[in-house]
Amino acid sequence: MAQNIRKSAYGDPSNDYHLLPVTDRQMRYARAIAQQTALEIPVEARHDRKSLSDWISAHKPQDSSPFANYPTGKQVAFAERISRSKRRPIPSECFRDKQMMSRWIDQNK
Repeated sequence: MAQNIRKSAYGDPSNDYHLLPVTDRQMRYARAIAQQTALEIPVEARHDRKSLSDWISAHKPQDSSPFANYPTGKQVAFAERISRSKRRPIPSECFRDKQMMSRWIDQNK
């Protein structure tokens, strides 16, 4: 099977995330946020996945749970993959703060 992977000018595969259409699930979530906050979803945000994702991030309600600041499962899994491949331990405080985990991931990619 041949894969159609677009190549950038440098020969690397390009990241076409910004060209992908919004998903139904993403649009439903954006509409629920818009209804709760009495806001309109901008027309330009309805056309591509990244724009709508940015709008959702800016307008979603803040979680007041004590676990809201913990890293996501995807963050932890990605950090653990990096940790195994680079043979570097993840500091324990990173498991209690998503921003610290994000910084650790950025520094160790």
